[in-house]
Amino acid sequence: MRGERRITYREAVREAISQEMEADRRVFVMGEDVGVYGGSYGVMKGLIDRFSPERIRDTPISEAGFTGAAVGAAMTGTRPIVEIMYSDFLTTAMDQVVNHAAKMCYMFNGAFQVPMVIRSPIGSGTGAAAQHSQSVEAWFAHVPGLKVVMPSTPYDAKGLVISAVRDNNPVLVFEPKTLYGTVGEVPEAPYTVPFGSAVTRRSGRDIAVITYGRTAPLALKAAEELEAESGISCTVVDLRSLIPMDEQAVLEAAAAAGRVIILHEAVKTAGFGAEIAARIAEHPAVMSRLKAPLVRLCGKDVPIPFARELEEAAVPQIGDIKQAALGLMRDYPDAGLTKKASAV
Repeated sequence: MRGERRITYREAVREAISQEMEADRRVFVMGEDVGVYGGSYGVMKGLIDRFSPERIRDTPISEAGFTGAAVGAAMTGTRPIVEIMYSDFLTTAMDQVVNHAAKMCYMFNGAFQVPMVIRSPIGSGTGAAAQHSQSVEAWFAHVPGLKVVMPSTPYDAKGLVISAVRDNNPVLVFEPKTLYGTVGEVPEAPYTVPFGSAVTRRSGRDIAVITYGRTAPLALKAAEELEAESGISCTVVDLRSLIPMDEQAVLEAAAAAGRVIILHEAVKTAGFGAEIAARIAEHPAVMSRLKAPLVRLCGKDVPIPFARELEEAAVPQIGDIKQAALGLMRDYPDAGLTKKASAV
């Protein structure tokens, strides 16, 4: 049961790491500036004093080098947590992640496990421009052998990080950088959030919004405004875990509402939303209950601009979610549509 203590998303991730390091001597952290500096977004602040430089290891500027070292360390009995300063920089360690970490257990018939975690800030919203603001989750969701999660609340951040550390497979934990300062209820005692378990943040009758990460709180805010302003009622499903994905939760929400908006910040083309749409389309019983075509509301197929106005225009905002919902209800109405909404 959740307690009343409220801490930030950043503090929740730090607490998860700290508690797992206290519980298991095999857990250690490595990455650029994770030690004295405390990590690029301050998540690791103070942990080097608590656990020593031996377990909070600053590395050279070589993602390929220290990620590869973590794969070897995981195969030989430790449980490394790797911090990649920006998820964009995973491009320089793709071989280590995709061709080694993801495949070793399979290639050696289970003789080796790779219990490592890769944590990384992800997404736009900080004016960090094209090489520091991408949403790259679909690249890794495509690779068998990797688990991919993206928590949107402090509660889920702590629980998913602990689950990742305890898992015997490589797990990528993507942390939307604009959420680090958000506050929520987080129990002090260790707990886990299971992989493959979505959560319904809000229940509604008209539209199901399937989302995750940074856009989950945007969807909630948009849903609140839509109901107040137009009488449109939205369900908001937060996947939390992309791989494995809670397909049942997606299908049930889609069938119940009959209209679906698939929402994420990553670019639309080949984004993870396409996988969600395909899962729905593969189930005739669900498709037969849809009242409208599936809508994918995603980032534009452009590099993330530096200018704040252009950056905001490149990814979905609250206004975009509301307009997509209004359009669905206008173009595909039913008897449940309120007079107030039909007049919009």
